[in-house]
Amino acid sequence: MPELRFAAIGTSWSIETPDILDAALVTRVEGRIEEFDRTWSRFRSDSLVSTVAESGGSYDFPADAPQLFDLYDELFRATDGAVTPLVGRGLETLGYDREYSLTPTGPAAPADDWSAEVSRRGSRLITDAPVLIDVGAAGKGYLVDLVGELLTDAGVREFVIDASGDLLVSVASPRRIALEHPFDPSLAIGVVTMSRGSICASGSNRRVWGSGLHHILDGRTGEPTRDIVATWAIADAALVADGLATALFFADPAVLAETFEFEYVRLFASGRAESSPAFPGELFR
Repeated sequence: MPELRFAAIGTSWSIETPDILDAALVTRVEGRIEEFDRTWSRFRSDSLVSTVAESGGSYDFPADAPQLFDLYDELFRATDGAVTPLVGRGLETLGYDREYSLTPTGPAAPADDWSAEVSRRGSRLITDAPVLIDVGAAGKGYLVDLVGELLTDAGVREFVIDASGDLLVSVASPRRIALEHPFDPSLAIGVVTMSRGSICASGSNRRVWGSGLHHILDGRTGEPTRDIVATWAIADAALVADGLATALFFADPAVLAETFEFEYVRLFASGRAESSPAFPGELFR
């Protein structure tokens, strides 16, 4: 299938479709991504989340924001606070800041309490104090879903969207998708076969700096996770798959399954891999 490749929100994207996308639709996709970035990027001084980080108050987010916030509510509860959109300050303190200094300015510390520091009324967020929102755990997956909606609304029925490991698949013939080894991109630890839905990956080998520092933080401590080095989650929507790929670093899959329908793979630092019973693929032992 023809493939559109581009860079956006700090990562590489590809969109495969049966026919070349027309210029007007590509422009809409680019505009939707820019709109999302202007709202959610903590690396932009002109973003909405950067404004929220400067002072408390009441802020109107886009009409589709409640879906993302609702997922974080569920993940926050299911992981006892480990997954939270308020890890932004912690990431900045450890050096993953707007300037990409990669130089810690202080010790790791717990994130602000998502359940106590903010309240919401629809798409309006209210906070008494400045908070730095970071939706890295699920935001890219949500943007993949939004781009998929644009394609579907334009009459594009078959596509594969890949935003650097966050995939949304809608094809007639099943695809075999390799699970990249986190420490050797030339190797795979397994393969999954799917024609509909999303698979999202998360790894502690991405965005690594310093000694043992990476972007997957436990909101309860502010410390980078250690025991698990990579996860893959499969769900109907990329929003859910992306969020669960992060939650799987911190929570028992059985606990997450009380709230979500998904399949998964986890790779531990010891080299051991585990998958859900109905995982639609195989692991290479």
